[in-house]
Amino acid sequence: MVTAVASLGGLLFGYDTAVISGAVGALENYFITSLINNDAIAVSTIFQFKLIISLCILGVGILFSSFILKFFRKSKAYAIIGIILVLGGAIYYFQFLSLPGVLTENLRNSILGFMISSALVGCIIGAAMGDKAANSIGRRNGLILAAILFLLSACGSAYPEPLNIFQANTLTSFIIYRIIGGIGVGLASMLAPLYIAEMAPAHIRGKLVSCNQLAIVSGMLAVYFVNYFIVSGKTEDWINTEGWRYMFLSEGIPAVLFLLFLFLVPKTPRYQTMKGNESDAIKVLTKMNGPVKAGQILQEIKASFSKTGANWLSFGWTIVIIGILLSVFQQFVGINVVLYYAPEIFKGMGMETDASLLQTIIVGAINMIFTVLAILTVDNFGRKKLMMIGSAFLAISMIGLGFTFYFQVTGLLALLLMLLYIAAFAMSWGPVTWVLLSEIFPNKIKGVMAVAVAVQWLANLAVSWTFPMMNNNESLVATFNHGFTYWIYGIMAIISGIFIWKFVPETKEKTLEEMELLWSSKDRL
Repeated sequence: MVTAVASLGGLLFGYDTAVISGAVGALENYFITSLINNDAIAVSTIFQFKLIISLCILGVGILFSSFILKFFRKSKAYAIIGIILVLGGAIYYFQFLSLPGVLTENLRNSILGFMISSALVGCIIGAAMGDKAANSIGRRNGLILAAILFLLSACGSAYPEPLNIFQANTLTSFIIYRIIGGIGVGLASMLAPLYIAEMAPAHIRGKLVSCNQLAIVSGMLAVYFVNYFIVSGKTEDWINTEGWRYMFLSEGIPAVLFLLFLFLVPKTPRYQTMKGNESDAIKVLTKMNGPVKAGQILQEIKASFSKTGANWLSFGWTIVIIGILLSVFQQFVGINVVLYYAPEIFKGMGMETDASLLQTIIVGAINMIFTVLAILTVDNFGRKKLMMIGSAFLAISMIGLGFTFYFQVTGLLALLLMLLYIAAFAMSWGPVTWVLLSEIFPNKIKGVMAVAVAVQWLANLAVSWTFPMMNNNESLVATFNHGFTYWIYGIMAIISGIFIWKFVPETKEKTLEEMELLWSSKDRL
């Protein structure tokens, strides 16, 4: 029951990130078309867009500044932050802020891309808040906060006009509610597996924590079904004015269930012990592990608090760079473009709205099936081998998909290449990246994983934001017929395979202590 309740956080994670996929076309028609037809609204929107981007950059900049302070001595860290601030600020001002308030093609596509991917800004913030939330209000209460944020985002994204409490225009109101939902996703992405891991008996912990990943892809599949049934048989006009609202509002149902069920499960023993409530901790441990093991586990928990972490560069830069690049390549192969924009991609193949959403259900089903296969095979097959084979098939499918668009032979071949891509990712870079990140970092520097996760969300934002800017660019479309973007992701897949082959060690059947010795023996950068 505990795992099922916590996994609802994973389901909402998948639901919230994928719900946007069915609404992309409607959102473009509802929000972006109005900017083209009304200069006054366009000028106001551009000003607010610049303001909200500036605030987002400020928030993300503060987060990454805190990481820099963990890597370097204060004097050196402040110097690095200062240089980035001056150079980055100058580039940002002259390349973006100083541009006139004119709705150019690139700016229009940029606004659309950010509107679709804005939840990812919240994900970065939520993931960064996760550790503090876990240690201050607790794992369970942190998930309760995430559930409330999911519910607020569902209602506010569906009806940004009547729920506009921000003194901004409707588009900005929608973006803010999506960012609020993203904070919930970021919190759930860290706290749900942490809660399960701390509650589960050791002999079934791996299986139960894997349920969270399964719940994420199940949430994606569920929302693809919901989106399809909402628009099935409806007119384009209804979808563009009302249909997209029901897509976002539907998230309120699992959010309410998640919120209510969380009050039925206990706080974790580790958190209870941390706060000095050992009597409550022993009750939970006894219920979960039996009276014989409960006392022993409590002593182990208390002993673990005496361990202190080492400097993040104790094992050199190599392990840090490898962890960050694993996160970057997981996103740069283009997976979230497929998950967020799948219906639009299928429409580009000449399909109607109903058919494109039906194809998206097939994408979600393939994603879930092959994720389950990856969970069942990763311990037998090996991480490195799975990742290299995955990279090869990702490259083949993306480059092939680019050629189908270029030669305008979309249809069954394009669909098969898309499904091959999803299957390859779900068997390799999807779940196995998380396995590697949890295994390559020695216990002494586990905090570096927070940097890798934050970079992963940032890379996700960069890819999702830039896709419309490349895919809808008139000159690129005229030259490559939408194929250019997919070739970029295919090239990234090739580079990712070379990276795995050359630099990433095999962690299969190695203990965390053996991994620590491996990094200690390597020459440090």
